[in-house]
Amino acid sequence: MSRAVQAARRAAPSATETAFAADVVAGLTAKPKHLPPKYFYDLAGSALFDRITRLPEYYPTRSEIGILQDNAPAIASLFPAGCALIEFGGGSSRKARILLGAAATVDAYVPVDISGDFLQQDAAQLRRDFPRLGVHPLVTDFTKPFELPQAVAALPRVGFFPGSTIGNFEPHEACRFLRHAGAMLGQGAVFAIGVDLVKDPKVLYRAYNDADGVTAKFNLNLLARINRELGADFNLDAFEHHAFYSSAQNRIEMHLASTRRQKVRVNGTAFDFRAGETIHTENSYKYTIESFQALARGSGWSPLQVWTDELFAVHALVNQATDDR
Repeated sequence: MSRAVQAARRAAPSATETAFAADVVAGLTAKPKHLPPKYFYDLAGSALFDRITRLPEYYPTRSEIGILQDNAPAIASLFPAGCALIEFGGGSSRKARILLGAAATVDAYVPVDISGDFLQQDAAQLRRDFPRLGVHPLVTDFTKPFELPQAVAALPRVGFFPGSTIGNFEPHEACRFLRHAGAMLGQGAVFAIGVDLVKDPKVLYRAYNDADGVTAKFNLNLLARINRELGADFNLDAFEHHAFYSSAQNRIEMHLASTRRQKVRVNGTAFDFRAGETIHTENSYKYTIESFQALARGSGWSPLQVWTDELFAVHALVNQATDDR
């Protein structure tokens, strides 16, 4: 292969890069402006989120880990023998490790995430720590249909979706995701999902507006990523992190607010911002146990069991949908 061909191949954007550019341009063209939260998690963003999970204000990770540690044997008892544990959005195996340590029935682990660098780093460490476990990281958008690795194609499947990421979807999107997951996992499959609960708005506000400003850095890193990967010219000092709770919709909203009138170029396209205009970067819906179970039922899943500390809940669902839905 000539050097010219090699250079051309290196310069050609991947499908993921092309999708990123298209989604960013579409989101900034929309009214109001918005960006998909799945793009938070490049290597830098994943590291920042890991810092967030250790902050005193950010209760969800502590709560979910505590629930998993206290109930891992009960959760693992629902897994069939010789199964593959499929983690949707599995950039870090921190929580999956709790279940893997309690479930001798798991033969393979498939973390699925769009952040390839972080995913591969974590998978390498997991192979060292669990040498008998087949670890098959899959770099793809888990919200869309994808093919599982051939090595696990014949194994019974269990789904795992921790971290209250289900709350980042609009309710109709959450239903679509649950149906997509059900089609992949198969009829009768078990799905363990972490869900953040409705609670005191002051607790929620502090969780997304930490004193150290790590969540603000995480939010702003999305603009830094667009600069790095798409050649944009966002001035990060001209945007502020805003996060607030909407009681009418039971959700936290995260935005990046322009502090002045300005023009930004992204991938060859210019975008105007008014002073105070925001880019809506994330929603985080909060559910009651009953409202999430109703959502699950409407998406082809039946509630099996739930474990909670009154701040957070881990739901076990079983797929009752037929294959021809």
